[in-house]
Amino acid sequence: MRNDRHASGHAEDACVLDPSAAAAGVRHRAFDTIDSTNAEALRRAGEGERGPLWITAVRQTAGRGRRGRPWASEPGNLHASLLLADPAPIPQASQLSFVAGLAVHDALCAVAPALAARLTLKWPNDVLCGGRKLAGILVEGETRGGLTAVVGIGIDCVHHPAEALYPATDLAAEGASVSAGQVFAALSRTMVRRLAEWDRSHGFETIRRAWLARGPAPGAALTVRFDNTETTGLFETIDEHGNLVITGAEGIHRIAAGDVFPLARPGPAPSANRRYP
Repeated sequence: MRNDRHASGHAEDACVLDPSAAAAGVRHRAFDTIDSTNAEALRRAGEGERGPLWITAVRQTAGRGRRGRPWASEPGNLHASLLLADPAPIPQASQLSFVAGLAVHDALCAVAPALAARLTLKWPNDVLCGGRKLAGILVEGETRGGLTAVVGIGIDCVHHPAEALYPATDLAAEGASVSAGQVFAALSRTMVRRLAEWDRSHGFETIRRAWLARGPAPGAALTVRFDNTETTGLFETIDEHGNLVITGAEGIHRIAAGDVFPLARPGPAPSANRRYP
């Protein structure tokens, strides 16, 4: 479903590319309402679009997160997807989660510097503030004729779910008065920089080290949940393949997928909004 955005509303709320992103050849298409920015990006890829192209929407009617979970998409938050054609060899596509996580972290530090010391990264693709989820990332793609990747990013600017799988927050609740448009402009800039640093996976070691500097503290106690089981251990690192490495009672575990929780869960955000449908 497509409903093109009209030039109306407050200028600070509009999503506009940073000039440096536009100069790098990045383009942008904005919508008022859409089913999913990721779905729209994949549709455009099917029509021959090569990107790099950002898709943003004020509201999504069928936003989704990891493992098929619905993603609450309230107006005022940022809903954005970046379409990239052939960004890296297919086996390295999962590294985009770490690249995007760093770009989101960079952008939030730029627009809300007072929160910088409290912003951390959670494996593999969330950004936390004070231990509560502030942003999520979903990387999807097609591999026919080479890799086409879509990096979906949701950042809670003024709303967050009161009840969720992981405790959540938003920028306003944390005392940062920042619009989705301001966050997007910064993100469009920081994503260009981090993608260049990644260099089609050749620079993943640099990305990995930067991620670790913003990730869990060494030795942090974590629980990793799978569909029907879970395992607990102490955080060691992420390896050269992006796997989470923890040490548990049975030795070292290298984990490629799962939901990670600290053993000490954070409390509610400073203020919570209603539960999203």
